[in-house]
Amino acid sequence: MDPNATAQLYEQLRKELEPPQPDINKATGMLNKLKIGMTALPDTAQGHTLARQILEQAVLLSIRAKDLPSFERYIAQLKPYYYDYAASLTPSPSQYPILGLNLLRLLAQNRIAEFHSELELIPTDQHQGNQYIRHPIALEQYMMEGAFKRIWNARSDVPSDTYTFFMEMLMDTIRDEIADCSEKAYASVPLGEAQKLMLFATPKQLQDFAAKRGWTESQGSYFFHTSSSSTPRGEIPSMQLIKETLSYAKELERII
Repeated sequence: MDPNATAQLYEQLRKELEPPQPDINKATGMLNKLKIGMTALPDTAQGHTLARQILEQAVLLSIRAKDLPSFERYIAQLKPYYYDYAASLTPSPSQYPILGLNLLRLLAQNRIAEFHSELELIPTDQHQGNQYIRHPIALEQYMMEGAFKRIWNARSDVPSDTYTFFMEMLMDTIRDEIADCSEKAYASVPLGEAQKLMLFATPKQLQDFAAKRGWTESQGSYFFHTSSSSTPRGEIPSMQLIKETLSYAKELERII
């Protein structure tokens, strides 16, 4: 495929992905042809710009298709165009929306260390000055503070509709974190409190979540699985700790 045909097919793909619910199969077919066409693009600024645009549409398609492995792969392929070729290419208007999406994905997957590594690559003036970068930074701060209700409210304040998919993923991650902590701290929780605690809009959503976690509903509460450990929940095995400490002290005395 010659570069002119590749450019024309790119425009067709871009228009195909404009609606919120595009024809995924048709768009995927176009993208597969474009990936072949990219191999024939010239090693020039114009060729690099077109390759970058194609990969940006590939990222958008992966979001529409809810294809996380493809999203991660296309992000990795885009980075050289955003960073290595930054001095020779005109800045892309899609760069920060896509980088912000990637930050949100890492948050949703609870990959906090990678989140900060990626954030360090973004100029600091964009951290608060760019809405697409500021949004995931604020969400990460809310997570560190345990302000999960603020994250719930932030679902209606996303900078782009493409962020909605990862926001829902983030809420699932947060619910699992809350559930893990609740199961360790309590034996049960009332139904009404559980719905508020897990940030669900309807009882049906809570029921589905409880079934997935294996919770038992009884007497207006959800009961968690008891620990298989012989130590009662919340009780510190003080005598065992004392015996182990004395044993360590004796061993240390022999060594000295």
